[in-house]
Amino acid sequence: MITKPDLTSLAKGLLGLVFGLTVLTGCNPNNESEELAVSDTQEMLEITVSILPQEYFVKKIAGDKVEVNVLVQPGSEPEAYEPLPQQLKTISQSTAYIILGVSVERGWLSKIQSLNPNLIVINSGEGIELIPMVAHHHEEEEHDNLDPHIWLSPQLVKIQAQNIYQGLVRLDPENEAEYKQNLDNFLVEIDQLDAQIRQNLEPIENRKFIVFHPAWGYFAEDYDLEQIPIEIGGQEPSPAELGELVKIAQAEDIRVIFAQYQFNARTAETIAKEIGGEVQFIDPMAPNWSENLLKFSQTLSKSQGQNQGSL
Repeated sequence: MITKPDLTSLAKGLLGLVFGLTVLTGCNPNNESEELAVSDTQEMLEITVSILPQEYFVKKIAGDKVEVNVLVQPGSEPEAYEPLPQQLKTISQSTAYIILGVSVERGWLSKIQSLNPNLIVINSGEGIELIPMVAHHHEEEEHDNLDPHIWLSPQLVKIQAQNIYQGLVRLDPENEAEYKQNLDNFLVEIDQLDAQIRQNLEPIENRKFIVFHPAWGYFAEDYDLEQIPIEIGGQEPSPAELGELVKIAQAEDIRVIFAQYQFNARTAETIAKEIGGEVQFIDPMAPNWSENLLKFSQTLSKSQGQNQGSL
């Protein structure tokens, strides 16, 4: 039998238990504030870049902490690309836009910033001195436009990687140590790639190659090569200039003409036919940057071996 004092003690005990549970769980029974805090810390940075190789660089440094939007879609060339309105709207909602810092981006950037004036812009090309696009024919014309293809030089990519790292730290300082470790690893990989490319190209005696679009100027500078372009500034060669290119190829014993998927290969095929050679395709916009440059060095070395009579 429970007496009155016992009932009072029981009531006090129950009240104490309820109070204790309230303290443990807090005023929010679903702990929504705690879940929100966790969600905020796990939110990924949304980064926009101009081209696919930049996505490779950002992922190397940021790992899985970023989601990357690429402006220039596969199969397109930056110089002739025109973003869609919906694409610009999506990109304007990014945390930041990492640019190459070249002239072709100016039109896109102004449109994006008009949609989001507060967009953070990180210049990955800061500190890089651009070179003029090479001009072999159309010599009566001036070609003062600067070469935007800075991602095709391993030495310049090391500068871009440093700039990307600094930009990521600015956006996400809490993960600076991880970004720094990833950067250091990437710089080692670039040095290893550079050594492999030099080894592939070292035996080549003829350092000249003919390419449809002059995208490989910085690569050529890195490795003591000379690119001879077929088109300049979007202009196909005239019949006289085409004949001159054929004579150069014959004089230099060039048997492979390099074309690009983003452009019509008809002129390259014409030259190859005239010299009894062949057309091979290379893609400066390939997403796997390291593999692409290594493959190009291997292809170039092999093509120069063919120059010695294997064709």
